[in-house]
Amino acid sequence: MKIQPILLGIIWLFFSCQERKSENKLQDITKNKISINQETLNLLKEPPANITSPKGMVWIPGGTFEQGAESSDDMAMKQEKPIHPVAVDGFFMDETEVTNAKFKKFIEATGYITVAEREIDWEEMKKQLPPGTPKPHDSILQPGSLVFKKTKSSVPNLYDYSQWWEWKIGANWKHPQGPKSSIENKDEYPVVHITYEDAVAYCEWAGKRLPTEAEWEYAAKGGFTDARFSWGDDETELSKKANTWEGEFPNENTVADGFENKAPVKSYPPNNYGLYDMAGNVWEMTQDWYNANYYKEQSEQELAKNPLGAEKPYNSNNPQIQEKVIKGGSFLCNTSYCASYRPTARMGNSLDSSQEHLGFRTVVTAEMISEKG
Repeated sequence: MKIQPILLGIIWLFFSCQERKSENKLQDITKNKISINQETLNLLKEPPANITSPKGMVWIPGGTFEQGAESSDDMAMKQEKPIHPVAVDGFFMDETEVTNAKFKKFIEATGYITVAEREIDWEEMKKQLPPGTPKPHDSILQPGSLVFKKTKSSVPNLYDYSQWWEWKIGANWKHPQGPKSSIENKDEYPVVHITYEDAVAYCEWAGKRLPTEAEWEYAAKGGFTDARFSWGDDETELSKKANTWEGEFPNENTVADGFENKAPVKSYPPNNYGLYDMAGNVWEMTQDWYNANYYKEQSEQELAKNPLGAEKPYNSNNPQIQEKVIKGGSFLCNTSYCASYRPTARMGNSLDSSQEHLGFRTVVTAEMISEKG
């Protein structure tokens, strides 16, 4: 029997409403978990009196929040749901993304060579690829990184990333758009073409660490509870608040926000905690594994204090690749594409992958400072 379209519509509407009721019920449960547990959390909200704020960092007061996107957020992707209750102790966080100038000091002090600058070891690389993957020609197996390339016309399939990403031999943190480019006069731009390994090496040198996903999202919200953006709910403020792609992605950028590519840090107003560029500019790394099932598992648990994320990585689209969570979106984020300039947005990035739109910032806890003396 052929079901009439109008009946299909009624059936869809019924199950859609049931699903939304379920999501709303889950959010109510989450709020109850927070109210029940926060009395006994004993969170560190203010920095200890004997600790001075590290230069270039701001204190993020401890507190509780609902991690993940509200069911009403029509910009949210599946991996941002469901919301779940989280509590974090207070910590210090970099005001800005780590800049070229700061990363250069690390390189000069240690002689460190980033992954994008190292010779490629095919035997090591093929361990991360499907069995039987043929070895590329030696002319391709050379150090480099991924660089954005604007397309000449509209792109009907936004799932095919290869249309706007190009493997550029010689691209690295010193040459962000290829060997003929440089970071001269760009000290205050965020450093990019950094892998997770590179970021961890910097953190160890600086006596800091990468934020957890929970810490990053909590800090990005700036004290807001239900707002979709780090500045509130007004989407019309986007071009004044963040460096994103405005126009038709990936072929036309109106540059309404003043920048087509990366922007110097502090080009836009900070959020309520005094943090710059928690929306757009470049994606930022966290220390958490990216696991597509993690939020669902957490929503079934009690309120989590200082969670460290999933125990192991899992992405059904890339089951063989180990990924870390990245947050904040970049200058390439567009409403029609990913809208990842929201605090709840999250993506996975493989451990050895670096790109032109990925950087990081660091955090340090009061305990870490005390241990250093």
